[in-house]
Amino acid sequence: MLKYCYNYESGKYEYIDKDGYSWDQGKYVYNWDDSEYKREEEKHKKFWEDDKELWQY
Repeated sequence: MLKYCYNYESGKYEYIDKDGYSWDQGKYVYNWDDSEYKREEEKHKKFWEDDKELWQY
């Protein structure tokens, strides 16, 4: 899934996938704001940890 992230190299917001591939530039970028991906990852991690606690006996 693509997210609209800030690319510090270009100074613009671009569609960048989780691996750092900028679909706007057609290449990988290395200096970009990946906080949206990190937030999503933490959200999923917390969900699975909470779910795991529900099923413990």
